[in-house]
Parts: sequence; C-alpha cells; structure tokens
Amino acid sequence: MFSGVKNQKSVISHKTGVGHLACFIAYAIFGFNIIVCKDLTKCGEISPMALFCLRSIGAGAIFWIIGLFMPSEHIERRDYVKIFFASVLGFFLTQITFLMAISDITPMDCSIVSSLSPIYTMIIAAIVLHEPITIKKAGGVALSLCGIIYLILNSVGSGDGVTQTGVGGLVLMILNSLCFSCYLGIFKPTITKYSVVTFMKWIFLFSTIMSLPFAVGEVVAIDYRSLPSTFVAELAFLIVCSTFITYLLIPIAQKHIRPTLVSMYSYVQPIIAIAVSISIGMDTLTWQKVLAAVTVFGGVVLVSYSRSAKDSPLPPRK
Repeated sequence: MFSGVKNQKSVISHKTGVGHLACFIAYAIFGFNIIVCKDLTKCGEISPMALFCLRSIGAGAIFWIIGLFMPSEHIERRDYVKIFFASVLGFFLTQITFLMAISDITPMDCSIVSSLSPIYTMIIAAIVLHEPITIKKAGGVALSLCGIIYLILNSVGSGDGVTQTGVGGLVLMILNSLCFSCYLGIFKPTITKYSVVTFMKWIFLFSTIMSLPFAVGEVVAIDYRSLPSTFVAELAFLIVCSTFITYLLIPIAQKHIRPTLVSMYSYVQPIIAIAVSISIGMDTLTWQKVLAAVTVFGGVVLVSYSRSAKDSPLPPRK
C-alpha cells in the first residue's frame, strides 16, 4: 500500500515538474518575442492584423498537420462554443492587443505591465475555481497597482530619443494581460479535457477565421519575395517559437499545475525582455522604471507567497 502511495506521489511530482518546465520555456520565449515583435512592427512592412493572421495560419497549419498523425479525438458539440471563446480570449484578443501595443510602448514598460498577469489570474481563479483571496494577496494587488500607476505617470510621453511609451500602448498591454489571464482561469477545465494538439488546432482555426475578413486583402497582396531576410527570420520565429511552441507548452502546463502557478512564470518574461532590449539599445534603464518594476514584482511575489492549499499541484486525472 505504502509503495502504491509512494509511486502515486512520484507520478504527481514528475507531472508537476513537466508543467513547471513547460511554463519556463514558454515564458522565456515570450520574453524574446517582445523584442522580435517590436522590431517587426517598427519596420512597417505589415500591419498588426495581417501579422496576427499570418502567425495564426502558420501555427494552425502545424497543429493540423500534426493532428493527421494522431488518433482522432471526439469533441462534444457544446465544447466547440467554449473553445471558440477560449480562442477569442486566449489568442485573438490577447495577440491583437499585444501587436497593436508593442509599437507604442517600450520593451521594458511592456514587460512590467505584463507581469500583472498573476494578479489577474488570482482574481479570476477566486471567482471561477473558488481559490480564497487572503489579506496578503489583497495587499500584493494594491502594491502592484501602485507600481503600475507610478510607471504610467513617469513613462508616458517621456521619451529619451530612443524609446517612448504612449498611454494607448499601456492600456492595450493591460487588456492583453487581462484577456490572457481570463483564458488561463476560465477555460482550464476545457483545456484539460482534450489533448493539446486537438484543442490548439481548433483554437487557431477559429482565430484564423476571425482575422481573415480584416487581413486577407493585405496578406494576399504582400510581395513575400521582396521581404528582407531579417524580417523573414523574425516572422518564422514568431510563428514557430512564439506561437506554435508556446501554445503547445502552456496547455501542457495547465494540465499539471494550477492557473495561478502558470501565470507566475510571467516573471521570466520581463527579465529576458529587459536584459535584451537594454543590451541592443532598444530601451534605457532609469531609476523610475526600476522603482516601478520593484513595486510591481514585489506585489506579485506577495501574492505568490500567500498561496493556499488549493494552489498545490492538481492530482492526476482518473
């Protein structure tokens, strides 16, 4: 009996480790993605909607091709509606707001704002999954909110000749984090119900259908042969790494660890994005941004250290 319990704990520990590793890789890629998308939108070769459409078509095609070599999986009719709305929140709105915001916000400010995702997820998880909100969690939310307000007051319109943040970019990035947090917190039951490939191929099909009416004209009219090689390489990274791989790994993580823990890995994203953006001269470090970052991260850490028993790894599905 004890051996069976020990083996079960070993399996849970292994699956939890897989979930954490998947999260780390996904959010590390998201960190580089901020720099790549900033460069793609800056060159003006393609609009945000057309860029979204291309990444949706590209990543979706990869998932559907992989699905041809996997056992067929039946999806309940009512779940198609859930998957559609998961596509709206988890990819369409999340990525459109990001691609529209990135041209109007510095990589550092973008990273700081996106780190609020764990707090949004905590609130949504409290509503949907009934995870309790403690005084420490509420204090963390308030602290991070103060950091964001301070960032807005000290970043908007204060360009240094290299980078500049606009209020529109900050608002869009807040919406970006909120939409993705809703996706993590609301649709976990549906995500864990089906295989990653089955779920994601429908997510991207719905996203492509939503974007085509707005972008098909531009996507067809682009002279792909004349695109700079750097642009093509960055676009390939966006489709394969930032879209296909990350959206493959995040559902894997969601199957094994809770939404709050998944979103906690957004800490990895700003560390990478800030380091790279400063090293290549795309952003500059100021004491105001450091103070805002410390305040925001401090609030999120306060939230993370107030986890209850319900935040522990999920047991294996039977």
